Amino acid sequence: MNLSTAEEESTAQEIHIPADIDWKMLDKSKFFFLGAALFSGVSATLYPAVVLKTRQQVAQSHVSCVRTAVWTVRHEGLRGLYRGFGTSLTGTIPARALYMTALEVTKSRVGTAATRLGFPEPTAAAVANAAAGLSAAMAAQVVWTPVDVISQRLMAQGSGLTALPCKYINGADAFRKILSTDGVRGLYRGFGISILTYAPSNAVWWASYSVVQRLVWDGMGCFLCKKGEEKIESGVDSGFRPDGKTVIAVQGVSAAMAGGVSALITMPLDTIKTRLQVLEGDENGRKGPTLGQTVRNLVREGGWLACYRGLGPRCASMSMSATTMITTYEFLKRLSAKN
Repeated sequence: MNLSTAEEESTAQEIHIPADIDWKMLDKSKFFFLGAALFSGVSATLYPAVVLKTRQQVAQSHVSCVRTAVWTVRHEGLRGLYRGFGTSLTGTIPARALYMTALEVTKSRVGTAATRLGFPEPTAAAVANAAAGLSAAMAAQVVWTPVDVISQRLMAQGSGLTALPCKYINGADAFRKILSTDGVRGLYRGFGISILTYAPSNAVWWASYSVVQRLVWDGMGCFLCKKGEEKIESGVDSGFRPDGKTVIAVQGVSAAMAGGVSALITMPLDTIKTRLQVLEGDENGRKGPTLGQTVRNLVREGGWLACYRGLGPRCASMSMSATTMITTYEFLKRLSAKN
């Protein structure tokens, strides 16, 4: 998302990248309204992968993603892949608004400060993106953690191979039961590990995205230079001006690669977080497992590889989510520009 605001010259071909649209250039009301609509559609598309990942993570033994999906659809229908979607969507809108605000404000301020301190533009961009991703994730978790706790418990219950017994009718019922049993603290179960999961994950993703995107553009410049496409008929080097489709393609590829890297690095934390939020105490009043007990149970069930259950769906979900999110986000910014 952090495209260069200047037209940079390289030793290969000069590529004129469209300038980034920063926070001050956005019509805020249009930005948030259109953002809610666009990202709701993205969430609906990717939600089944999240359900499959969650069920694999809470399973007591390893069951493949394909088998989990087939069993869920066979016994619960397609609705089984959308358990808890209403609750998730309700929380996504305010959480996303907080996320986008923190992201753009932090990126703008940190980027400006890093440039004034004398950092090279590529380094300043990577630092600004990492700081923005970190702050955005922390801000969003204040809203997202309670929604995550409720929606993941709804996702995990059902009649499938890896599903837990049904305890909740809907999101409102889950909210009341969690609040009556564990209080507000129950709604924020796993908040600390959520911060430890999503904050570094976002920082890694945004920094990786900035670096990968720059490498892709540099690679394109070298390729065009070798092909000799930088010369126009008069023999003057006019540089390469990518069209909208090329820019979107580069953003999508960069986002997918960054998403895969981030998913692999933070997968164990995500598995532990999911178990902490979903697995509860028993009817005898015994509380749910602690962080240490959760880790020990995972290792006992399948060794350290058990922490990577659901890696396939998570990598796919994060890569697809990153690609759709970044292309949607850039499109949203273009639509919301004041000019």
